[in-house]
Amino acid sequence: MWTTIGRLVEHEPNSTLRNPNRKSNHMNIAHKADFNNENRFELFLLDDNEKKVEWEEETRIPNTAVFTFNKEDHTLGNLLSSRLHKYDYVTFSAYKVPHPLFAKFELRVTTNGSISPKDAIVKCCKDIVQDLEVLSRSFTTEWLGKRIVHEGEAERLAREREI
Repeated sequence: MWTTIGRLVEHEPNSTLRNPNRKSNHMNIAHKADFNNENRFELFLLDDNEKKVEWEEETRIPNTAVFTFNKEDHTLGNLLSSRLHKYDYVTFSAYKVPHPLFAKFELRVTTNGSISPKDAIVKCCKDIVQDLEVLSRSFTTEWLGKRIVHEGEAERLAREREI
């Protein structure tokens, strides 16, 4: 049975057998992209003449623009869309991933006219960067505090052993 499955997996380029030595009758088949180290960088490195962000104004709805983010996924899409909802001047923001195999999403933003959708995105990005800097500083402070406490505990235990 294993040789037949092995041959099937060898000849099928989009799948590979994860663990042929399992004692169970269940098999885990994974996509080849999970193991293909050569193409891993294609997920986040831009191609020649490819822009990170492209945008165009929506002609059917006033104060609306569609931004296309290349080589990005749900992480950034959800972060931007959620943050944009917090601004009073943004009346609508949502993103969609056109196809799950391509690292790209489209973000649609509508404002009330007091600010352009492009300026709303720029402000949103700046605010997110500031929030992440605060998070980084807080994390570093807590991490160093834990380390100092841990080193202090280690020194105290070493002194107690000497006594």
